[in-house]
Amino acid sequence: MPSDKKHNNDGPSAADKALERFAELMIAKIETLQGDWKKPWFAPGATQPPRNLSGRHYNGGNSLMLMLQAEKMGYDIPVWGTFDRITGLNYNKDSKGNVLLARDKYGNKLPQVSVNKGEKSFPVFLTTFTVVNQETKEKIPYDDYRNLSREEQAKYKVFPKLQVFNVFNVAAQTNLEVSRPEMFEKLKAEAAGQIQHQGDLKSHPAIDKMIDDNLFLCPISQVRGDRAFYSPSKDEIVVPTREQFIDGEAFATNTLHECAHATGAESRLNRPDLGHPFGSEPYGREELTAELSAAVVASQYGLSKHVKDDSAKYLKSWLGSLREGPEFLKSILSNVRRCSTMITQRIEAIRQEMDKGEKADYSQFQAGRLSRSNDTPDLAVQAAKETGDEQHHVGRSR
Repeated sequence: MPSDKKHNNDGPSAADKALERFAELMIAKIETLQGDWKKPWFAPGATQPPRNLSGRHYNGGNSLMLMLQAEKMGYDIPVWGTFDRITGLNYNKDSKGNVLLARDKYGNKLPQVSVNKGEKSFPVFLTTFTVVNQETKEKIPYDDYRNLSREEQAKYKVFPKLQVFNVFNVAAQTNLEVSRPEMFEKLKAEAAGQIQHQGDLKSHPAIDKMIDDNLFLCPISQVRGDRAFYSPSKDEIVVPTREQFIDGEAFATNTLHECAHATGAESRLNRPDLGHPFGSEPYGREELTAELSAAVVASQYGLSKHVKDDSAKYLKSWLGSLREGPEFLKSILSNVRRCSTMITQRIEAIRQEMDKGEKADYSQFQAGRLSRSNDTPDLAVQAAKETGDEQHHVGRSR
């Protein structure tokens, strides 16, 4: 993630200011965990994945930080929007594209939606892409570029641009409850429906399927014992059996932690911190990447991620690194974004196959058979390496 300093050197950029706020949240959270490391990364009410008014979920670093902010402020409904997007609820377009004041079904003007006086926004990162033909200099939409063959993509050059957008919690920081009570109740009901934890030896159908049927990017072996680890040399995950954990949530989230490590393999995201000796500084950075990535993925499926026992000893060093400067947090957020995206894409692919019922075919998911390019779009990985933030389609209608 570039520092994006202002050219006139009159102060920190919007991106640097955002990172400062992110660091403050992370420091406060880790200090809390240091006092009681048995607590989950996110309180149960804050595990719901944040999304925008169009229903699209934020991911990676944005998701992580919005959940921390929601937990800090006590927000119960994880829906966010920019000032323009929120006030845009006051208008509709007719069949001819004309912008008109919003009205109810009887033709009466609806009360105006507005951000409450004195509310402070929260920053999110967004990357937009300009795609230019290297010969003709013609520009095409990024989505069109993604649909091209690799041979056709080679004719274009992609220029990512980092931007910072400021968002408000739609339910808590606006007058939506009064001005649009039906919409408010709908968002409230949807948020309540996202909590999926069952408190038994099951966690989430697609996650259970991925683990139990060995459908992840590398083999997962359940072995009775007291160790959970990822072996870079064997490209294999080993975890204790499901019955050894207190419940399915603990089993799933501990396994997701090891899945996060596995994404760092050379054949996947090639993280430099993977494979360093236990207890070393790079090992500690990799542990934080795995912990946060697993917490982000878990939250998307209604699960709470507790601090892994082996990771608790790194809480003090993580605090020291966060306080030293933004570079540590930049690299962690970049890794979390790529890592959580790769895991989520795998889970979602399995879920979609499960929806086919008897026609489902899982042979395509056998460990090691799918290449990285099939699990994570090449450009998505490339863009994440360059910027470490959200892609343009994550918050298109912010």
